Amino acid sequence: MGMGSRIPAEEIKGDMTPMIDVVFQLLIFFMLTIKFKLLEGKLSAYLPKDVGVNDSQAIPKDKIEIKLKVEREGTKLMPDDSGKPWGGEGAYKYGPDRVIKYAVGPKASNDLRDIITRVKDLHKSNPDQSVTIDPLPGTVYGDVVVVVDEVLGVGFSDISFVGDKSALYEKK
Repeated sequence: MGMGSRIPAEEIKGDMTPMIDVVFQLLIFFMLTIKFKLLEGKLSAYLPKDVGVNDSQAIPKDKIEIKLKVEREGTKLMPDDSGKPWGGEGAYKYGPDRVIKYAVGPKASNDLRDIITRVKDLHKSNPDQSVTIDPLPGTVYGDVVVVVDEVLGVGFSDISFVGDKSALYEKK
């Protein structure tokens, strides 16, 4: 190498590390200082209007009351559709001899179709009514689901349930 040779000029590059550090610090700052909207006002809840700070009286809304009562429990069968009697352990289902009595107001029937016809007539007269389903002790989830499906099929959307509060206060 000669003394007079020139050193090749290198391209000067900027260091990106400080800029990336600043971007991450800003990101963390904004994540820690952001305030989220509360969804309290967007939840649909039917709260009692006769208690609390509201001084106005609640306007009673027309309700259709459907009661379910077990007339005859029926036989308990194995859930595998074999038709064998239930052995006493595990899950079971009720046989076709189970009888449920449905009532809409004073009208009662063991046939769900009669009750749904009555509910359809009530829906035609006032579609804004609400429906209250009262499963009396002894009814099971499957009994209630059949009624809810039929009521939704008629066109009602405001459905509430009545529960037995005495079970909450029983001494064990």
